[in-house]
Amino acid sequence: MNTSNAQAAVKSSLRPGRPEDGKVLGKICYEAFRSISEAHNFPPDFPESDAAIGLITMLLTRPDAYSVVAQDGDGRPVGSNFLWESDTVAGVGPITVDPDVQNSSYGRAMMEDVIRRSDEQGHPSVRLVQAAFHNRSLSLYTKLGFDTVEPLSNIQGAPLGLAIEGYSVRKMGIEDLESADAVAFRVHGHTRHNEVAAAIEQGTAMVVEHNGTITGYTTGVGFFGHTVGQTNLEIQALIGAAENFAGPGFLVPTRNSELLRWCFSHGLRIVQPLTLMSRGLYQEPRGAFLPSILY
Repeated sequence: MNTSNAQAAVKSSLRPGRPEDGKVLGKICYEAFRSISEAHNFPPDFPESDAAIGLITMLLTRPDAYSVVAQDGDGRPVGSNFLWESDTVAGVGPITVDPDVQNSSYGRAMMEDVIRRSDEQGHPSVRLVQAAFHNRSLSLYTKLGFDTVEPLSNIQGAPLGLAIEGYSVRKMGIEDLESADAVAFRVHGHTRHNEVAAAIEQGTAMVVEHNGTITGYTTGVGFFGHTVGQTNLEIQALIGAAENFAGPGFLVPTRNSELLRWCFSHGLRIVQPLTLMSRGLYQEPRGAFLPSILY
């Protein structure tokens, strides 16, 4: 079978994800991340397979998450990918392929599928975060039209339990959503309105106020949360108030040397390098931010 025929066969093996796929796809997700991380001497993103199974099962039941599953010639699932569609900018991931069949065009086919879906849904931009040590994925995403827009540092450590003078942190309420949207729009040129509303409902969202005005917020200082502030001081206040850094930690734009030095001075450390990539519109941030593992 020539290359074009092989790629066509792979594309024909794609199908939507189903809730009953959660366990097998979760195990593939865990093994895929574990194998690539261990090959480069980095800690795995998931501590055990149950965490990955829980994430994939949740995504397969979310109405705002588009899913695609790759199957081999026998109909066995060998990988999956997801597109988070709740807001103006779409986010990709996690994309994983069974380590036994990696480099077999499944990853490319699933990426092309979510790009097609994003275009059909009219998203002006689709973004993702990839492990900087994974050369193959960086090459693939670049070939598919993604631009590198920000190098990232994954930060972890013990909660700081500190406050920044003049910057008060409190739980976000639904009445704060408009102000949070305004901060996001000022910094990024778009909002993550529905994502923030969900974090309010889950009880993870926090705001920071300066001189009586909301000047920053977070949906959670951790892998799946994002944080936005007018300056680094808002970000420091939100990091300082976090009770924990969920998952493998939070992501700091590596170009923000001032914030990185502040993290280091408080005993936090870099776990691994990552890359924020964007396809479509992208505004250079006009403030400070911590992206999520999506963007």
